[in-house]
Amino acid sequence: MLVSDRAAVPAAERPTARPHNIFEAAATYVSACAEDDQQRIDEAAGWVSPEALSFGVSELACRAVIALARERDESPQTVARGLLGLPAA
Repeated sequence: MLVSDRAAVPAAERPTARPHNIFEAAATYVSACAEDDQQRIDEAAGWVSPEALSFGVSELACRAVIALARERDESPQTVARGLLGLPAA
């Protein structure tokens, strides 16, 4: 659609902004939590359903633990427990 054509299309029929996906919501939510930014936490929580956000946060956690485990040459279990301040299993 050309810019000049845009005015001819009723607002209700114009494309809206691209919706956020689960992983964008999770990344924003987790980084906002880490920075204690309640406004961004609330914003990201509204982008997707609570179930979808939970899935995205879980996937982000898994990927982060795997990346840290590889970087540290440790097991994912050791890294996860260490991040949570738990004793080694």
